[in-house]
This record gives sequence, C-alpha cells and structure tokens, in this order.
Amino acid sequence: MNGARPTTKETPYIALVGNPNCGKTALFNLLTGARQKVANYAGVTVERKQGSAQLSDGRLLSVVDLPGTYSLNPTTADETVTHDLLMGLRPGEAAPKAIIAVVDATNLRMNLRLVLQLRELGKPMVIALNMMDVARTNGLHIDIEKLAHELKVPVIPTIAVDNSLLGRWMSEKLGQTTENGRQALLEAADFALNSAATHTTETLLNAPSSMLTLQKEVARVLAIAVPQGPRVQRFNHGIDAVVMHPVWGLVLLAGLLLMIFQAVFSWANVPMDAIKWGVSVAGEFFTAHMPPGLLQSLLVDGVIAGLGGVVIFLPQILILFFFILLLENSGYLPRAAFLLDNVMGKVGLSGRAFIPLLSSFACAIPGIMATRTIPNWRDRLATIMVAPLMTCSARLPLYALLIGAFVPARDIGIFNLQGLTLFGLYVAGIFSAMAVAWVFKKTWMRNSYQPLMLELPPYRMPNLRNLMLGLWQRAVIFLSRVGGIIFAVMVLLWFMSTFPGPPDGATGAAIQYSFAGMLGHALEPLFAPIGFNWEISIALVPGMAAREVAVGALSTVYALSANGEDAAQALGPLLAHNWSTATAYSLLAWYVFAPQCISTLVVVKRETNSWRYPALMAAYLFGLAYLASFITFRTVSALNLG
Repeated sequence: MNGARPTTKETPYIALVGNPNCGKTALFNLLTGARQKVANYAGVTVERKQGSAQLSDGRLLSVVDLPGTYSLNPTTADETVTHDLLMGLRPGEAAPKAIIAVVDATNLRMNLRLVLQLRELGKPMVIALNMMDVARTNGLHIDIEKLAHELKVPVIPTIAVDNSLLGRWMSEKLGQTTENGRQALLEAADFALNSAATHTTETLLNAPSSMLTLQKEVARVLAIAVPQGPRVQRFNHGIDAVVMHPVWGLVLLAGLLLMIFQAVFSWANVPMDAIKWGVSVAGEFFTAHMPPGLLQSLLVDGVIAGLGGVVIFLPQILILFFFILLLENSGYLPRAAFLLDNVMGKVGLSGRAFIPLLSSFACAIPGIMATRTIPNWRDRLATIMVAPLMTCSARLPLYALLIGAFVPARDIGIFNLQGLTLFGLYVAGIFSAMAVAWVFKKTWMRNSYQPLMLELPPYRMPNLRNLMLGLWQRAVIFLSRVGGIIFAVMVLLWFMSTFPGPPDGATGAAIQYSFAGMLGHALEPLFAPIGFNWEISIALVPGMAAREVAVGALSTVYALSANGEDAAQALGPLLAHNWSTATAYSLLAWYVFAPQCISTLVVVKRETNSWRYPALMAAYLFGLAYLASFITFRTVSALNLG
C-alpha cells in the first residue's frame, strides 16, 4: 500500500462491534472524545452510544458503539439490537456502511467466531486487534500479517488507550507519522475501511455458516497466526485444575473473600486516621476563627461533621474495589461464576447471574442493569429482585462505623475479629439473596434450571495502570456523591435539626425541638421494638436518598445533640457510650436488608417497565429488615451482651 488514502464525499456511519469486555467502549471513547450522545434504543432499555470523530482533513466519521454480542444468533436483548441494526431490520435505523470489529487478542478463539459471521455480511470491515500488550505479557505472539491474510480483512493492532502500535501501523501502511494515538486510529480506520470495500465480495465465497464450520475455520486460522496458542492454553488448564476444582476451588474462593475483608480493616487504619485528623483540624479551625452563630453551626455541625463522617470511609471502599478489580482483570471472576453455578441453580438463579450480583457489591444499579445479559426473563427478574441484597459499597461506611465502635479489635489466630464480623455481614447478604431466590422459585417464578454456558478468558497479569484508573474512577464517583446529593441532604438535615429553635425555658438539646426532632420522635414508636432511638429514626429517612447519608446524618444529629465533652468526641466513641450493643447489632441487621435507595427503585422500574416490581422489592426488603432487626435485638438483649 502507498500513502494515498481513498476519499469519500459522504460521512460514513461506522459501527463498533465485538464481544462483551473486549475494549470496544474504550476505543469508542478514544475515537469520539466528548462528541458522543447516550440514549436508549426505541422500545428497549438497551443503551445507545453514538458520537462523531473528525479526520485531519476535516471530514467527519459517525461512530456507533453497538451492544456487546457473542454471535449474530441473538439470545439476549443486547444481542438482538446489535443483530437487527447490522441487518438493517430496526425501523427508522439505517444499517452501518462499515464495521470495526473489536477483537480481544487474549481470547481469539471466542472472538473470531463473531468476526467470521460479520465477514459474511459483505460490508467494508476492519479488525481492531485490541489488548495486544496483555497478549504479549501472556506469551501470545500473533502474526498480524498472517491473520489479516487468512481472514482477508485488514487488521489494526491496538491497545485501547495506548496507541504507539497505531503510530507504527500508520508509518508502515500509510506513509504517515503522528504522535496522536486518537488521530492514528481515525486515519487507520478510515483507510482500512475504504480499502476493505474493494475486496469484501471475496469473503462471501465459501463463507462458513454452521457453528461447527465456524469452529473449524477458527482453529485453522489460529494454527497459522498463533502457533504457540496451545502452549498458553495448557498453562490455563493447569491453573484451572485447582481453581475450578469442585471442592478446593470453593475453599480458595472463600479464602480470597475472607482475606479481602481482613484487608479492608487492617490496611485502612492509617489513611482513615489521617482523614479523621484532617476533619478534626478543620472543625477546630472554623470553631476558633468564626463567631458563634448559625453560619458556624452550618459549617462545623452540618457540613464538616456530616461530610467528614462519610469521607473517612473512602480508604476502605477503595481497598475493597482494588481486590474486586484485581480479580476481574486477572480472568478469575468467570471461573467463580462456574464454581457457583450449581449452587445458584438449586435456588433458581442462572450462573449468568453471578456477574450482575457481583457488580451489585459496588452498587445495585449497575448490577441490575447488567442482568440484560440473561436471556430468560424469569431468570433475569429473579436476579433483579435479589440484587439489592448484595452488600453494596454504600453500606460499608455504616458497617465500618458500628464494627469499629462495638466490636473489639482482637485477633483470633491469624484473623481479626472486626474483619470476621464484616465478612459475616457480607455472607449474610449472600445467603439471604439465595434464600429469597429459592422462595421466588418455589412460588411465582417457577422455572427450569438452565446450565451456564460461558467461555473462560485466559489468565492475565492485571495492568497496574488500569487498576489505578479504576480506583480513581471509583473515588471520583464516591466523592461526587459526597459533594452532590450527600452535601445537599446534610444541609437540609442541618436546617431541619436547627429550626425552629427551642422554646423559652427548654432544658433538653435544641435539636429535640426542631423539625428533625419532631420527625424522629414521631417515628420512634415504630422502631422502638427493634431498639432504634429517635436519633436513628431521623437518620433512616435521608438514608433512602443514599445509604452513605445515614452516617453523615448521625454525625450531624449527634453533633447538634451533644454537649460539653461529648461534642468533641468522634462519632464512634459517642455511639459506643450512648447505644447498647443490642441496638448496634440491630442496626447492622437492618442494613443487611434495608430498603433500597430511591434511585435503585427507579432503575428497577425502568428495567421491568412496571412499578409492580419496585413496590414488591421495597415491601419485602422492609419486612425482612424489620424482622431481622427484631430478632437480633431481642436475642442480643436476652443474652445480656449489652
């Protein structure tokens, strides 16, 4: 090829197509930057991402990131949308003029099946061979020229966010140089797409159609382009012999989870102490340099006490997510899904539910949205209904607060009692989800068990840069919630806790006579049987907006309620002084099942297209939370544990 690039007068409509988790969205973001729109396809909840990219000569490329699919034989809503768009079957939606097939270089055996099916469509196409750095780390050396020759489709090596390979491709194929990775991808894709149009008809001759034929063709291509592939495969199988063992695999999984929760408490002490010191210094500074009054109270008792009580738990959240991202990037999580598939099947859940449920440990919202990959509606609905029982990160601040205040920091062998308690709370959530799913299976969701069919990705060394990027994104999301909804709720709660002021001759704390105090005392009879006082009753209400708010609400309420030396105490010691152990454990039990935040209920409505299911979810979660708290409070009280 020479440096001349074919030109077209019209703006091409290019579709990015690939298996889930192949790096397709990362390339889409690289191509389009800020020039993108996100919406839903008409009639379905499947997300639509469309954007534009400008070439160096000023021409525009229109780019659409299609939902991930494993084949052109759709089994889920996402795959159906991708199939119908590629075939031009969606009303009002034009078929793309060209395709960029994004392929995971570490899992060619699975990805190439889709490539062969896409090739049959006869559209101009180019393969973006992504994750080349990971493939090389795993010992996979792919002959790009041979792969392109056998597939009869141009192949561009890419590393999603690091595009030095693209620069070299441009130099070799186009006779151009650039230090801009994004521009390299744009120019390379434009050239390759236009070039592909001249020979796509060749690919229709003897095109494989049956799955068996596809498998044989994939094996033939891999034998030529990746001759050392079987050696890497044997390495993966050797590890799987232990990791996927029906007994030792489960023991390993339990050990990994236990280690993670130990680390959440053990590793976070130093950064948490630093944040606690910073919050204390900020409060003392404003107290010393501002005259007493409403503004000082707002800053010290409302903003600093409320937000500081939530931010302090950021290190524990990041440690938890570090391990989750580590397991995900290593290729272990799909193996965990297989290990748990049989157990989940016995309670009426598909093995495919594992990934959505695991996502719910971060937040129930993405977990519920991830159920779109489950083809059977009843399986999907069952997963949606139990996803909130997974212990989301929003619960962690309250768990950490109460465990730190009421559970001794004592070692039991190699384990820490506080870490074991946190592990127990997560296990309680998991077993509760299994129990609820079993009840659904035996009642109104009767369905036959469908074994999980999933191809396992190869093991790979997690990329430190990607891990740090994932943690940074998680921190930004958490802090944006702190600076957004939590800040707003804290200011509102301070106002309700401050006004109206106490009447003349009042002897109690001012907050008792405020709007918040009135609300807390009104709710107290409802929650008194489970050991909750009026301060806790206040915190439960804003906790419906975001669960993290409950900790900030308690900080604000007790900052405004405390007098003298108590006002200077951290929240944990203050609660240990004012609450019984039974009350603390009752609140922990409540938050294992606590009714979801409002945003989660809204997402359930959107995914099910009915208010029936979010109403049922809120009702059964509230009932379970109340029952669990009642039993816990009465049991701990009867045992005289405090």
